Amino acid sequence: MESIRSLSYGKPKKLAFKIPFVYFLVILLTVGFSYLVLNQISASSAQKKINEASLQTVTSIRTNVDLMIENVNNYSKMIFSDRNLQNLLRQGDVYANLQAQSKVSAYLYNLMQAVPIIDSVHIYDNEGHRFTVATQELPTYMEVDIKDAPWYDQVVNNKGRYILRLDNRRWPVETADGNIVSFIRLIRDIDNTAPLGVLVIDIKDDALVQAYSKLLNGNSLQIAILDENNQTIVADSTDEQGGVVLHELLDTNKTMLEEQFRRSDSGYLTMHFGSRTYTVTYLSGGANNWKFVSISPHNSMESRNQSLVLLALLLLIINGIIFFVSSFVISRSIIKPIQKLLRAMNKAPSGNFMKVNAEQNSFELEQLYNGYNQMIEQIDQLLKRVIEEQKTIRKAELNALQSQIKPHFLYNTLDSITSLALSGDNEQVCDLIEALGSYYRLSVSKGQDVITVGEEIEMVRNYLKIQSVRYQDVFEAQFEVEEDCSQTPIPKLVLQPLVENSLYHGIRPKGTKGVIRISIKNVDGSTKISISDDGIGMSREEIEQILFTERQGQIKSFGLWGTMERLRIFYDDRDVFHIESEPGTGTNITLILPNGVDSPWKI
Repeated sequence: MESIRSLSYGKPKKLAFKIPFVYFLVILLTVGFSYLVLNQISASSAQKKINEASLQTVTSIRTNVDLMIENVNNYSKMIFSDRNLQNLLRQGDVYANLQAQSKVSAYLYNLMQAVPIIDSVHIYDNEGHRFTVATQELPTYMEVDIKDAPWYDQVVNNKGRYILRLDNRRWPVETADGNIVSFIRLIRDIDNTAPLGVLVIDIKDDALVQAYSKLLNGNSLQIAILDENNQTIVADSTDEQGGVVLHELLDTNKTMLEEQFRRSDSGYLTMHFGSRTYTVTYLSGGANNWKFVSISPHNSMESRNQSLVLLALLLLIINGIIFFVSSFVISRSIIKPIQKLLRAMNKAPSGNFMKVNAEQNSFELEQLYNGYNQMIEQIDQLLKRVIEEQKTIRKAELNALQSQIKPHFLYNTLDSITSLALSGDNEQVCDLIEALGSYYRLSVSKGQDVITVGEEIEMVRNYLKIQSVRYQDVFEAQFEVEEDCSQTPIPKLVLQPLVENSLYHGIRPKGTKGVIRISIKNVDGSTKISISDDGIGMSREEIEQILFTERQGQIKSFGLWGTMERLRIFYDDRDVFHIESEPGTGTNITLILPNGVDSPWKI
């Protein structure tokens, strides 16, 4: 309701601004969210294409490197098929024939000049003697038996198939610059396939880079080649900083890479270095079980079209402004008649059902006004009719119950007067008639149905005075009434039926003198009335019968139930009536009456 008041009285133009503004925010958020989603999808799609292109590049690199190794294999066949070399090794000593050695050296030198990928060639005879030809200055070798080489047994067992080993020149070379890949195979006699020695062809890592460098075509990919033991053969980058990143990524994520190599032969990884994220594409397997790895910046800004982003933002701003202005203008034509309707609705809760004049600017608003006016008229008539009907119903129920109680008490009193008259006690008859007259003067109460607690207590005193004449030495009445409770309103003839019930259904069946106690006090802002006796009491079943079986015609005490019904009607079904009783100990009836009750049914 406060929001209605603020819109209809405080700031009538506020809603006219809020509607287009909220819609503007909604469309802004929606388009913004759509932009983020589409941008993410576009970036993911672009990254996927980059990954696929990287995998294709890596596959091409492996193909080129495998082709280069296969060329070296073909050259190795040419070398050990040379007749001079075959004759030299058949003698068992590569230094046995210097003339043949010179011919082999010239042949190998010419071959390496024609094939730059070969850095040096080493030939070992069966006695372990070594013969070396290189394009560069020969390194200094240590005297080591070839059979002590870690790869010797594997070469022999391969029976002529080649193996590749990283940094082979470190055995038996003391020092070496850069990485060297050694192509190693057994030299066998071309006539009888008997082993004659071992051929070692050294390939520098630069030659491997040259094998695939043209495939990169200016891309920012960083390439690494690992051997079967995951040792780095090549770590190639376009700049020095990239080389540092490449080595750091390979070193710090070595365990992760090895795990991925075991899981699948190809795939993608995301790795982090500093504040940047990189995408790693790998390809493993193949004849030599080498791993080929490419590293590129993840989702780099170069892959995004910045001009389209700026254009989308510009169109978003322009559309938002147009939408805001048009919505502001349109909403004013809607909000103004609604505000008029709200002002009329705001007066309805106070009972002022005011009709409003229909606005002619739209069919919908005209229908809304007409519907509201018809509803107001019907509600007003309905409320008036319901109030009148409820008043009539409640008044009729209350009067019917009270009319049943009054004759009930009158019959009992007249019965007492008759008994006294028959006994000839005229003085008692006069006192009884006087008490009865006082009782009825108070019960009439100038036609009022609601009297004060003090007046109700006075009627009870007169009633007990009448009953004490008839039932001498049967009961004793005790009153405890707080003075500030005397003015509490209460329905007329409530306490007398309860006292009567204590006398007739509690004390008289007991057979001995009993006590009726009437206590009225103020408790927590309410008036608490207690009527108790020390009579025969009631069982739980009897109490439930009084409370719940009156509609079945099994009422044990009409006065008690009638009083309960009158209180229920008067206090709008509030729980003000409580009964506590046990057989042989008595009964206590408690009424909790709210102070200041103004019943709509009283006259």
